[in-house]
Amino acid sequence: MHNRHWENCLSLIRKEISDQQYQTWFKPIILLKITSSTITLQVPTKFFYEWLEDHYLKLLNNTVKKVLGKKTKIEYVVSEVKEEAKSVNTKRKIKIEEIKQTKFDNLNRNFKFKTFISGKCNSVARAAGKRICKNPGDNPFNPLMVYGGVGLGKTHLIQSIGNKISKKNQKSVYYVTSEKFANQFIDALKENRLKDFTKFYVNIDCLIIDDVQFFKGKEKTQEVFFHIFNQLNLNNKQIILSADKSPINMDGLEQRLISRFKSGLTVELEKPEFETRLNILNAKINNENIKISEEVIHYIAVQVDTNIRELEGVLISLLAHSTITKKPIDIELTKSIIGKIVKDTNKEINISYIQEIVSKFFNISINEMKDKARKKEIVIARQVAMYFSKDFTNNSLKSIGFHFGGRDHSTVIHAVQSVNDMIDTDSIFKKNVEEIKKRISV
Repeated sequence: MHNRHWENCLSLIRKEISDQQYQTWFKPIILLKITSSTITLQVPTKFFYEWLEDHYLKLLNNTVKKVLGKKTKIEYVVSEVKEEAKSVNTKRKIKIEEIKQTKFDNLNRNFKFKTFISGKCNSVARAAGKRICKNPGDNPFNPLMVYGGVGLGKTHLIQSIGNKISKKNQKSVYYVTSEKFANQFIDALKENRLKDFTKFYVNIDCLIIDDVQFFKGKEKTQEVFFHIFNQLNLNNKQIILSADKSPINMDGLEQRLISRFKSGLTVELEKPEFETRLNILNAKINNENIKISEEVIHYIAVQVDTNIRELEGVLISLLAHSTITKKPIDIELTKSIIGKIVKDTNKEINISYIQEIVSKFFNISINEMKDKARKKEIVIARQVAMYFSKDFTNNSLKSIGFHFGGRDHSTVIHAVQSVNDMIDTDSIFKKNVEEIKKRISV
């Protein structure tokens, strides 16, 4: 019953503030008890309590009175403070007692390693993250700096690490964007609470800061973060950072701060390759229980090669349009949706693109196609790729041969003739070639 009342309070509060504000300042609050006249809430630190009082007092009081009655008072229990505090006023009183220190974080619980699809584009960063979770703070990857373009999974990965550390090691984990950190610092300066601000951060076991490039030009913020960074590092606390570019390419940041960023492991998240894009799509489809044909999935993976966010955006839009219009998710609908989401959908059909399509169809690697292997299935795949390279591109026979491991023009001529012969004599092979052609040209 009491939990339901508090959930109603949180539901009303959530409508009045941003999701980031809610995750940071209300989600960590724990309901301890509700009586006829009082609601007792546990907060992680005195700094946390003061921030609530200074920034959200009116919202919290009005909401509690609306749900529980106008005479209801709020009492707080601060988990890390042992001494009794003075009454704030007759309606609000802090009750501070010694209790077990609780984990404090504001992570998105949906960001987990099992939902982070691994591929060549991110395997090193993912492996480093898993290693960190075993011994946070005491490992070669402290700090961990993850960088890459928009929508490549930086936030997903760093929060996955945080969630794992929080669950496995019973450590306090705090996630914050650089912009939020800077705003907290400015408010602390204005309100003469810099000491509390610093104390809050240096006592965290694992600090995760997203998009550190936005510290650019904020000299005072960089200075205080530099000192917090050093203190955490000296105390063997884990530091995890993300940015849109490598530290050596960051401008507007102090060199001593960049030096700290480079003192651990710096790893890039790259654009997902074709195989990873397929895996991401299939994982999302299975998770959402969506029915989409393999042809459509393949088409999306080929056309949307920018980032993970756009891949997911296409799927969500397809599902929405299909549900509203009650039309099946087919190639035509997919083309229409992709054209509205992805800027450039006019793929150049080149030899590399053909090799990618053919290797996927025959379930072999492009390297196998290029090397000297004489296995029948690899030879056929190589010949088919050469056949389509001549059909779809303007490359010379010599150029095509060069792209297939440095073979000469006579090998390409032989491959084209062999494919034509098999099309004439083998109906199954003919059907396969038609399917591959369809995949290349969609």
